[in-house]
Amino acid sequence: MARGLTTLTGSHSSRAVGIISGYVLKIARQSAALTQEKLAEKLTVDVSTVQGWESGRRPLSAINAGDFLRLCGRLSRLGAPASTGRHLREAIEADQVLSTGITAGATWVDPDSHPLATSVHRWTTTNLIIWPITEKMPQHLHEFRSYMPRRGPNPSQPTLDTEERRRFFDHLLFVAEHARRANEALLHRQAVYLLGFDGRSRVADWLRAEWNRAGRRKVEPGDVTGLLEARSSSVALAVAGDSTHLYEFVEQVADGPGEVANLNYWAYWIGELSNDQISDAFMLDTDTRSWTGARLLHHLMNRLQPDSPHLPLNLCTLHALFTSRPSLLHGRPAVRASLNDVLARLASTDDLGRAERDRLTGLQYAVRTANY
Repeated sequence: MARGLTTLTGSHSSRAVGIISGYVLKIARQSAALTQEKLAEKLTVDVSTVQGWESGRRPLSAINAGDFLRLCGRLSRLGAPASTGRHLREAIEADQVLSTGITAGATWVDPDSHPLATSVHRWTTTNLIIWPITEKMPQHLHEFRSYMPRRGPNPSQPTLDTEERRRFFDHLLFVAEHARRANEALLHRQAVYLLGFDGRSRVADWLRAEWNRAGRRKVEPGDVTGLLEARSSSVALAVAGDSTHLYEFVEQVADGPGEVANLNYWAYWIGELSNDQISDAFMLDTDTRSWTGARLLHHLMNRLQPDSPHLPLNLCTLHALFTSRPSLLHGRPAVRASLNDVLARLASTDDLGRAERDRLTGLQYAVRTANY
């Protein structure tokens, strides 16, 4: 199919334009112990408006900015978490990714208007995008606790039908294949990562070919695009069930110029770097003193599971984190004890390779010698 510009006004109407933000609004309302009728009364709107927001038929992205801010503030004052506004903003961004892909299908969308090309996504936004695919509530939304009884067989997460899923992943594959120019690097790699959740064998085959293209060549110092192309394809394959190439990528990054870029990537991914980024160039910054590493330590500790498809990368990153910050555990006996337990459980498994065993041994030594 020829590469051309779509204006996103084609014949296929995307129902997904508001399903993520609508569902987040629903669980925010429930966390405030409000029915749809009660929330409508508090907001002085018709109950059909609240129902439209929550179903996605009336996307929150369509209301004006002032009304949206007032809605977020009112929800928090009524008992929803103070972070409700942030969660809704990220959910709207996730909706835009889904609806763009579903509307466009296997056609091109210019990077100037594509939501996968406008900013570097963090794990919170990415997990919202894949929520209808994995059917697992993103961890950062667990602070929303429902105080409302369930009424009827309501869906427990945002849903996409079979055709919507197919169109979304067809679009990701199309842009990943065609986004090869310098100004399309962010669009390319973020699409490649999401393809790991596709599940179709032909897409897994494409990802292996992408790894052979991006991961087999030597990445020169300063080539963040080449580094992240290899990272995205290997991580996507791990998500799809093939961690073989992730081990290869880790050995390329370990103790090399890509190690700092990998740490910066993780710091941004989990929110230690607070400033939003519109390109990957920030990962080349060798001065990492702007973030402490404490949040990243906790994030990685929770992901050192023997069955994690990303275990090689998580273990390598944690090892690099302690190498760059040897005093990270000083004065933190509770964290030190928790990490020691995690590492002990990991050491009892038989699934670690030699490189992983060496990194694990180094981490255990760092824990033993902390504060000495």
